[in-house]
Formats: sequence, structure tokens, C-alpha cells
Amino acid sequence: MPRFSLIVPCFKVQGFLPECLDSVLTQSFGDFELIAVDDCSPDGCGAILDEYAGRDPRVKVLHLPENVGLGRARNAGMPHATGDYLFFLDSDDTLTPGALRAAADRLAEAADPDVLVFDYARTYWWGGTRRNVLAHVLTEAGADTFDVARYPQVLDLLMVVWNKVYRREFVERNGFAFPPGYYEDTPWTFPVMLSAGRIAALDRICVNYRQRRQGNILSTTSRKHFDIHDQYERVFAFVADRPELARWLPYLHRKMGEHCLDILAKPDRLPPADKAEFFRRTARMFHAHRPEGARVDGEVAVLEGSWTAYRLRRQASRAGRETARRAAPVRRAAAARARTGWASLHARRPLDENLVVYSASSHRGALGDPAAVYDKAREIAPRLRGVWVVRDADAAAQLPPGTEHVIVGSRRYLEVTARAKFFVNDVNWPGTLGKRPGSVHIHTHQGTPLKYMGADLLDKPGARLGFDVPQMLRRADRWDYSLVANRHSELVWERAYPCHFTSVRTGSPRNDVLVNGGSGDFRQRYGIPADHTVVLYAPTRRDYQRGGHVDRFDPAGFAAELGEGYTLVVRLHPSLASGPARGMGLSEPARRGILIDATDEPRVEDVMAAADVLVTDYSAVMFDYAHLDRPIVVHADDWPAYRASRGAYFDITAEAPGHVSGSFRELVRLFASGAWRDEESTRLRTEFRARFCEYDDGRAAERVVRTLLLGESMPEAPLRLPGQATGRDALTSA
Repeated sequence: MPRFSLIVPCFKVQGFLPECLDSVLTQSFGDFELIAVDDCSPDGCGAILDEYAGRDPRVKVLHLPENVGLGRARNAGMPHATGDYLFFLDSDDTLTPGALRAAADRLAEAADPDVLVFDYARTYWWGGTRRNVLAHVLTEAGADTFDVARYPQVLDLLMVVWNKVYRREFVERNGFAFPPGYYEDTPWTFPVMLSAGRIAALDRICVNYRQRRQGNILSTTSRKHFDIHDQYERVFAFVADRPELARWLPYLHRKMGEHCLDILAKPDRLPPADKAEFFRRTARMFHAHRPEGARVDGEVAVLEGSWTAYRLRRQASRAGRETARRAAPVRRAAAARARTGWASLHARRPLDENLVVYSASSHRGALGDPAAVYDKAREIAPRLRGVWVVRDADAAAQLPPGTEHVIVGSRRYLEVTARAKFFVNDVNWPGTLGKRPGSVHIHTHQGTPLKYMGADLLDKPGARLGFDVPQMLRRADRWDYSLVANRHSELVWERAYPCHFTSVRTGSPRNDVLVNGGSGDFRQRYGIPADHTVVLYAPTRRDYQRGGHVDRFDPAGFAAELGEGYTLVVRLHPSLASGPARGMGLSEPARRGILIDATDEPRVEDVMAAADVLVTDYSAVMFDYAHLDRPIVVHADDWPAYRASRGAYFDITAEAPGHVSGSFRELVRLFASGAWRDEESTRLRTEFRARFCEYDDGRAAERVVRTLLLGESMPEAPLRLPGQATGRDALTSA
């Protein structure tokens, strides 16, 4: 008996069907059967299914003699299912890699619940991906099972059939089946969820929900959308036959009203001539099923009135939005004039020689090189007043207690930036920030460059999509000093940013802690055993994929391959932290203790210091980690695609800081054999360190503070390369 029976109804999806089937058949978990139902499709679906069945015995094909619709096609597949759990997958959607393994593990952990609810991501025809906005409901559900009475928030999730798996015995015992119609998910999902005694949640994206440009049945304009009323009648009839569910009538009553009003409000669902009839039928149904004492307020209150009143309210709402839209530019212009006047007022005052303004990672907080300079300035130059620019209140809350800060764009921000003598940043300041004569801009960058940067992106149109290179260079013209950690960086910055700055060989301030042997408490906070080998996996983003995230391998699978005595720590690129990447196979394994998700750790230096070996691809973190003189493995299975799309200053596979793996199996073999830390690994790392750790000696932050902020000299002062506008190209002593 297989663990899963996947039922896939097919009708006019020949263009999407192979991708759907491949996403199932290539799963790492193979204990399943795939029951494909050809719903008398007039295109090539039937032939495609037969071809797959001929190649893989796990595929069973049913050819229906006539078209019966999505719900009844699923019903046709159910009697043929022999698996423990039913998984209804639409034939234009796909499973994410590792989805079945994650679902099987969660089912085992939860001791076979009636229903397992998991997450999904909308994948758009133009290439975008967006995670379910209610993913937090799954996160907050926790590890225990529940029913809807104990955790009603689960009913806020999208009430569809394909974001859940169902214990087959539970379905058969209750006689659940799909009715005909457009909205067949509604009278399946509500009865199932209300009846389930044990529900479990899986905080992982298991399905890519395809948003088709056209052809989606629910996005067609038709009277068939009146079907929603019949489907809710079935839901109410189900509850009426079960007195123990009567407590859910007020919820279902409101949900029905909201659902119908949502259909009515969408411009592409109902023919205009039929909207009045749809409203009146909804209102009659809303009145007929209103439970005694039920509150009718908010959005659904319009169903107590007439169609004319509803239409006038909608027109007024649209007019209000249009007025607000037209007024917004006027308000913004007025606010900009006010801010400009405020800034001009302070710009007439002298610069504050002791005021230093800091920002890092697009105002995300006290991070990286600017944070290291800030900390050193507080230590050795307390007369300097440091103020951080942060993007919002959430970023401000992450600052250390007592840290002076301003919100970007605020009046206080304008005042501080108008008066500051020094600016320290690792990303360009906004174009609205004017550079006053006498102010000093110090640009720290964000590590040693491997991928193309700045003006070099002009030859990489895909990588600079939405990126204005000339504007970026105009902002870089404000730099006075560019910090460099090695001659490679020095040459790259001079080429990528043809501006008027002076290169300063200070080293990277954020790496001082790595050079000086700082350890941090990362291992203690996460309870990592002292005798464990900590493997840090830190992948970067891809420019050839919209959104930047590409699954190179399953981190949980890698953790399993490492085995006993190892702890896998994963840290995603900051730009992927809030996207779908964590829901694809990181959040759930982290909850179960299979690995540690360190993406939100504010100090990456602490994470690196806790690791015994780094596995990365093309991330600049490898240049920082090299200061620890510990093994590094470069996983470069897509190097040609990465280099072609983004560009690289050298071939990391030929000049790597350690062994290079070209596939997941090669990566696993490196660790299984112990080659990741052999003599060849040491030799490669030594050569890499000699080239890229050239100026880092643990005193970079002190150099910046003393020579650039205080104007002092210090032993072993950095060499400076004058700005390009001077016409000089020789290194001169400070």
C-alpha cells in the first residue's frame, strides 16, 4: 500500500501536463501512485498520460467516456486509490522538490492525522512568485494536532482541495465526494475541515499554484459563477444534518456572503447584465440562512439592502479612490516642498564636525562594515556622535538598546543628514540626499566582488533589470573614500565605479572580529553539541531566475546525508529572507530540528565563527570566511548559467578556496570521504587567502576611525589611491 495516492484530473492542459507529471515522478520520496484521469480531453492529454504510464508503473490512467468536470473526475479516481492519503493535484500546478518527503515526515510526526494542511506559492505566467500571505497561520499552528474548534484560524486559509492531503480511511468513512459545478472545492473543504478530529499543519510550500494568463476556469466571464449559491446550499445542508456542527453556522453564513460579494466585485467574473440578479440571489440566500442572533456588520451588511444601494456604494467607493489617487501627487509634492524647505534651513547651518551618519544594507539596521566602524568609534572616539538611518520602525526595533537613529525620509532624517560631517554606508545613499561641501562620504561596499558590479552590468541586461546604472554612478560620485580589502577589489571598484573617490587599503572592518578570533554565543544559543561539526550553507541569489531563488538541493536531504555528529546551519541571502525561499524547505526542517535557519541572525560574523566548514556557491561570504582559515567547499552546479547571466571577474571553479562540487552527489561524496578537509583543500585555501585576505589584519575599523574620521595617523597607516579625476595612478602613502 503506497503512502500517497495522487489524483490528477486532466482537461485541456496539454501544455502544462508534462511539467505537472514530472514534478511528481521526480520527487525524492517515491512511495506513491499517480492516478491520472483523462476527463475526455479534446487535446493531447490522453496520449501524454498513456506515454507516461508506459514509462513508469506508478502511473495509472483512467480515460472517461465523456467530460464530467473537475470534481466528478476526482471522484472517478478515488475508487482506484490504494494509498494511505489522498492528494488532489490540479494538472496545471506542480509539486515543489521534496514536497512529498516533507509531507510524509510531517504525517509520521503527527501520528497520521485526518488532514494535513500545507502551504503554496502563486507562480505567475510572467515569471513572478508570491507566497501565500497567510503562511503565518501554518507557522503559528505548532507541532501538535488540532481541530477547527481549537484552532479556527486554519479556516482563514484558502478553502481549496489541493493545499491538503486527506487520510483515505477518514474520507471513505464519511463518504466525502465532489459535486458537479464550478466551485466544487467549497462543499468538499468545509465539511472535511469541520469533521476532522485531528488536523496537522506543515509550514512548507508544497505546491506551485499556477496563475495562468488565460484559460483559468474561475477567471472566465460567465453565468456559471451562479454555481457558488448551489455549493453553499450543500454546505448548509451538510451542517443541518449534524447538530454538533451548528456552532459553525454564523461563520459559514458570513463566509458565504463574503465569498459571493468577492465574486460580484471582480470585473471579469459575471456578465454585467447578470450582476443585479446575482446580488439579489445572494441577498435572499443570506437572509434565508441567517442564524438567530447572528451579527451582520462590515462588508456583508450591504446584503441587507438593495442592489441599487450596493451599486451606489460601489460607485462612491470608486470615486473616493480616484479622488485619493489624484490628490496623492499633490500631497507628495507639498510634503516634498516642506521637507526641502526644512532641509534647506539646516543646510545653512555649519556642519557638525562630530556627527557621523551610518547606514547598512539599504537601511536594514546596524550591520556589516558600517556597524564595525560605529562600534570602534564608540570605543576610541566617544566625542563622535553616531546616528543610524533605518527604513522603518521594525528596523529601528532591531537596533541595540539606546542606539540613536532616524527613519529615512523623516524630518529628523533631513535635519541630521543636512548637518553631518561624515557618512558611512555600504549601499548608495538615496538620490535625494545632497552632498554638502566639506562632508565626507565613506563607502565600505559589501565584501569582495566575484559577480559583476556597477558599470560592468551594462553588458548584462538581465542582471540589471530595473537597475539604473547611470543614476547609480551619479550617486557614487558623492563618495570620497572607497574601502578595499585586497588589490582585486581595488581594481574592480575603480573599473565598476568610474567616479572621483580615493581608494583606501584599510581592510574590511566587519572582518576584524574574524581575524582577531571572536567567537560569539551562536552554538550555545542554538544548543549545538560541543563535539558536532557545524556545516554552514550560505547560497546566493540568481539573476537568471525572477525573484532570485533557485533550489540547488534540499537542505534537509543534505543534513540527512551528513549524518550523526554534524549540524547543518543555513543562511539565505538577505534579499531572499522574506520571499518564498524559506517556505520551500527551510522553515519546517528548522522547526523539527533537522537543521538551523540562521537567515535572521543579525551578525553573520557570529554565524561564520561558529562554523567548522562553509558550503557556498558564489556568495561573497566565502571571502570573509577565508579569514578563519577553515575549509570551504564551492557548490557550483550551475556556474555556466550564473556566469552568463550575472558575469564574474574570475572563474571561481578554477581559483576556488577549496574543493568544487558540480552536483549534489559530488557534494555528498566530499563529506562522506573526508576530502572536504584534506591537504588539497588546505593548499587551495592558502592560495585563496594570500590573494583575498591581503589587507585584513584585525585593525580595519580602527584605521577607518583614526585616519578618516579623526584625521589622525597610526602605525601601518593605509595606502591611498587618489581619485581618478587627479590623473594619478600611483599608490602613495597616507
